[in-house]
Amino acid sequence: MTVNLIKLCVGVSDVTQLIQEHERLARQALKRKTKKPAEDHHWTRMRPKRDEEVLDGGSLFWVIRGIIRVRHRILRLDDVTDADGQEYCAIIYDPKVILVEPRPRRAFQGWRYLEVDDSPPDLPNQRQALANVAAEGDMPADMLAELRTLGLF
Repeated sequence: MTVNLIKLCVGVSDVTQLIQEHERLARQALKRKTKKPAEDHHWTRMRPKRDEEVLDGGSLFWVIRGIIRVRHRILRLDDVTDADGQEYCAIIYDPKVILVEPRPRRAFQGWRYLEVDDSPPDLPNQRQALANVAAEGDMPADMLAELRTLGLF
């Protein structure tokens, strides 16, 4: 049975900034001319104990400014050690940003499991949704929700 992970996207103010950061990191990887391309990842101290469920089609959902906005499909979980000998779990995920139906979420520390039934659905038209993200700027969340209810956004 599949289970997802959810994480706060610290230091990112909107979806556009998240996408731009991923593009910047991809350009940096190309400049380094390494034989192995850089993979999108997030390091965490705690490895998910339900790793088999996470790897059975799970995604990493990101909370941006108190709202679940996007997800990335999780590809694998790698055990890594930094230069100081500290062990981590690297969550390797697909670089494709998938926009989801915005849903409020309170702040929390670390990552949490997110059951499939509790996960927001993907927005139906990803191309249009990305165009809307670029247009929404810093519009208040309640205004965005109302516009979506009216079918205007």
